[in-house]
Amino acid sequence: MPRNIFSSKKELGDWGEKQVIKRCFCPNCKRYKTLKQLPQNFKCADLICDYCGYLAQIKTSQKKSIEIIPNTIPGAAWSVQKERMDSSIYFPLFLVLLISRRNYAIYYLSKDLQTESMFVKRKPLSENAKRHGWQGFIYKFSEKDKESFVRVY
Repeated sequence: MPRNIFSSKKELGDWGEKQVIKRCFCPNCKRYKTLKQLPQNFKCADLICDYCGYLAQIKTSQKKSIEIIPNTIPGAAWSVQKERMDSSIYFPLFLVLLISRRNYAIYYLSKDLQTESMFVKRKPLSENAKRHGWQGFIYKFSEKDKESFVRVY
């Protein structure tokens, strides 16, 4: 694993969101410079297109290679994700993989290509944890799922 160049997961995530906003056009309306960051803790989405209202999730991960989609990526709150999946609502995913601030790639996964099997709930946090009882999920990608990602930068 490369040396961690960020002081926190939040800093890493914020950096990834800024790269998508700076480098990508809206997949829905195809406009450039219309993607904006949503407030922190907005449920299931990190950015919005201020022209067409398109919402998307962004996940950022530091890896040894930016050419290989990882098998798993940590998600967020399971209850919120599960509720949306039960209503057949999925958000598109931008995946930012980086080795360094200058060596990174941005991938895109359409909501239409996501399946329930990609979302795996984790064990609830233990009673000793700061947010005990909270339950998250991981994105789990099969080889077929990985083929659905499109490199956009």
